[in-house]
Amino acid sequence: EAKVHVPDGFLDVPTSLATAGVAVVGVGLALRGARKELDERTAPLAGLVAAFIFAAQMVNFPVGAGTSGHLLGGALAAALVGPWTGVLCVSVVLLVQGLLFADGGLTALGTNITLMALVGVGSAWLVLVAIRKVLPAKPGSVVLASAVAALVSVPVAATVFTLLFAVGGVAEVPLDKVLVAMVGWHSLIGLGEAVITGLVVGAVIATRPDLVYAARPLLADAELEIRKPQEAQA
Repeated sequence: EAKVHVPDGFLDVPTSLATAGVAVVGVGLALRGARKELDERTAPLAGLVAAFIFAAQMVNFPVGAGTSGHLLGGALAAALVGPWTGVLCVSVVLLVQGLLFADGGLTALGTNITLMALVGVGSAWLVLVAIRKVLPAKPGSVVLASAVAALVSVPVAATVFTLLFAVGGVAEVPLDKVLVAMVGWHSLIGLGEAVITGLVVGAVIATRPDLVYAARPLLADAELEIRKPQEAQA
């Protein structure tokens, strides 16, 4: 199966240790950065986001040729609770899966956090912000931006895995075949991720746009535009 969720023993020890180091540094930075994101709205939502991603990752959907995929959740987490808190949400999910369900395994935990939490959330947030800037300054634009971010972030994570496999893969599989399988199938998986992310973010924006972290700057701009005419009349 072509999955970003790396099992134990798939990469050699030096590569696994290196990604573990990257994961430790990344999560440490996320702990600091999340202090600015967490408030009375974000904190409760972060728990719900982590629970949703955990449940969604337990459900695999077929993409063809005996290959299945599951939600990575990077774009969804970034959009709803912010990039730093999103990294923590996905990392906690991966930790629980590794400890309680042996999904991915503990020796591959650093690799999975690097791929799905750091690369997945980070690339999704960069894409989301870039697209948000060129779309109309409305909260609804975040739905499309989040969906595209999800679509892009999945093959990006798959590409980074391929690079790690090139450095420290232990399976005797040609690198070009790994690249085609990972990026090709995960481009299809990204379509499913985009649909799920867009639906969830859209549902939250429709009811409580103030809960969507990525929409807050647009809400603030809209409130500012409303206040200006009122102040002028006063």
